[in-house]
Amino acid sequence: MPFVTSILRAVFDALLLPFRTLHPLVGLTLASLLLALLVLVVLKYTSRQEKIEAVKRKIHAGLFEIRLFNDDARAIVRAMGSILRHNAVYLALWLVPFLWMLPPMLLMLGQLQFHYGYRALDPGEQTLLTVELKEAPASKPAVKLDVPAGLRVETPSVWVPSEKQLTWRIAAVDLGDYELGVEIDGQRYAKDVQVGGDIRRRSPVRPGSSFFAQLLYPAEAPLPADAPLVSITVDYRPADGGIGLDSELTWMLVLFVLSIVFAYALRKPFGVTF
Repeated sequence: MPFVTSILRAVFDALLLPFRTLHPLVGLTLASLLLALLVLVVLKYTSRQEKIEAVKRKIHAGLFEIRLFNDDARAIVRAMGSILRHNAVYLALWLVPFLWMLPPMLLMLGQLQFHYGYRALDPGEQTLLTVELKEAPASKPAVKLDVPAGLRVETPSVWVPSEKQLTWRIAAVDLGDYELGVEIDGQRYAKDVQVGGDIRRRSPVRPGSSFFAQLLYPAEAPLPADAPLVSITVDYRPADGGIGLDSELTWMLVLFVLSIVFAYALRKPFGVTF
């Protein structure tokens, strides 16, 4: 898994490099076009297009039947049953293409989230740094922070035994990319922190070595398997996706809307029906 995610990080960093200094919608438009092309290619080669078209005609026929015989209750019920039956067939015909689309889409969305879902800290801005341990000791663990000059620790750590978590409030001081260190049991574990800068990959969590942790947070190399830590988290705030809405999912709304527009615009050249 680390090998795959490292390749994906390099690929998406390179693809989005020309758009770092541009408005977020520029990069998201390119990503939407690529996603639309992926959907069209998969549909063209994995779906039963003739069957989909035939089922759609039967669904439309049922709708026309309801309009024509709107005073005949039996005809309406029969037409509704036909529509529901053919809708089930239509959805079943999408199952194979959907299964082909799902893995590359999830990998793509996972990478885009860390470019467009979070914004960097601003100089003077405060945030929380949280370290989660694998095991909770009887007393507060001795964990130190190695903080570079561009960051500042604002408060002592707060220990929450039930969550196995230590939390500090830190503040950004100067613009730059920094490596913060968490020292425990004589070992140092690094966490990237960004203050200001262009649109690029930002990792709120350095995950542990488990497969699912790396699947959820692929933007940074995982912690060593023998590390006593589960994760190191920096509380980045959500970006606005270029449309002024501060939510981690705003960019995804933009992506899907633009992808639908591109897919419908290009469906005829690809010979694809939905």
